[in-house]
Amino acid sequence: MLTNKSLLITGGTGSLGKALTRHILKNYPEVKRLVIFSRDEQKQFQMAQEFPPEQYPQIRFFIGDVRDRERLIRAFKGVDFVIHAAAMKHVHLAEYNPDECIKTNVGGAQNVVHACLETGVERVVALSTDKACAPINLYGATKLTSDKLFIAANNIKGWNPIRFSVVRYGNVMGSNGSVIPFFMKKKEEGILPITDPGMTRFNISLQGGVDMVMHALENAWGGEIFVPKIPSYKITDVAEAIGPECEKPVVGIRPGEKIHEEMITSSDSYYTYDLGKYYTILPATHKWKLEDFIEKFNAKKVKEGFQYNSGENDEWETVEDLRNLIKEHIDSNFEA
Repeated sequence: MLTNKSLLITGGTGSLGKALTRHILKNYPEVKRLVIFSRDEQKQFQMAQEFPPEQYPQIRFFIGDVRDRERLIRAFKGVDFVIHAAAMKHVHLAEYNPDECIKTNVGGAQNVVHACLETGVERVVALSTDKACAPINLYGATKLTSDKLFIAANNIKGWNPIRFSVVRYGNVMGSNGSVIPFFMKKKEEGILPITDPGMTRFNISLQGGVDMVMHALENAWGGEIFVPKIPSYKITDVAEAIGPECEKPVVGIRPGEKIHEEMITSSDSYYTYDLGKYYTILPATHKWKLEDFIEKFNAKKVKEGFQYNSGENDEWETVEDLRNLIKEHIDSNFEA
């Protein structure tokens, strides 16, 4: 798929960007060019130590901000595929810096869409979040808007054969700012603060996120929102897995947090299909035949009223599961 192709990752120095880079360089050595686009020069410098250009001649580092459309247009020239991972993602920071969140998550999405349309990009996969589903905070609202912009881009492309799609998933295990690294650090103090004893979250590994992006890049017809079938965990089980001997005071939820996260609402069920490993929410309008899509992917329509949230999931991580996953994906020396 990537043989002699050029691919660019916005926000490429983030957790998922680096995981994608490792995956692509390992599995697609024939990739022509892999461009890491981000605005943090220090992270680019550090990433270049891990992926030195003399060892990986395909890799390029490009300083830029998705808020700057002209910079994006220059970066996208000669690029075949774009993975849009750049975002402001911390819920509480977005609540206190709303303008900045909107400029990056909404304005940045608009800029990426238009820069792709003006260059020669063939396919675009934008990263979403469970918080974009029935959002109650600004971050989720901006990511829902971003999703809609990328889906609607398929309607304004005209003759251009480009395809835009979205992947939506839950908490990425071990990613920057997520709960497991936070708890592992707080364990040293002997206190793990619990926001709400009933809180649940979806859980996906970095590799699971990478696999999903690559699936969308290869298989999207344009306009889909891909949703993975993944397990949930209880926040109390995460705390027990990491620090069974720690105090666990209940401190209350932060501004904009939900008790349970959603990825598909009952309103989405009218457009949602089961693809086996993934669900996909199809656009209300599309330029391809639904019958052909169903036949190609053996897609099965979900029941009307179907919804997918972390509190009513069929699959759960146990305390022991979580310990094993932490050891496998985050810290091989971890001991509870």
